[in-house]
Amino acid sequence: MASRDDIKFLSNPNLGKDKKKYCRFKKFGIRHVDYKDADFLLQFINPQGKLLPRRITGNSLKYQKKVAIAVKRARHLGLLPYVADLLK
Repeated sequence: MASRDDIKFLSNPNLGKDKKKYCRFKKFGIRHVDYKDADFLLQFINPQGKLLPRRITGNSLKYQKKVAIAVKRARHLGLLPYVADLLK
C-alpha cells in the first residue's frame, strides 16, 4: 500500500482548513472601544457600510456589542456613514 508521502495531490490538502478565529480585543487586551477612532471601526464594516457579524470577525459577544454601539455613535456624529457605496 502506498504511504502518505508517495501520494501526489493535485491541490494542497491543507488549503481548505481555516485558522482558528479569535477575539482581537481579548488577545491584545483592548478594554475600551473608542467611537472617535473611525479608522479602527472601519475594520468591522463591510464596503456597503453594514456591520460585520461575529462569525466573520471572530469577536466575542461582549466586544461585538461594544463595537456595534461605537459604530452607531460614530454614525450619529457623522464620523462614519450610515450607507456607503464602496466605502473601502
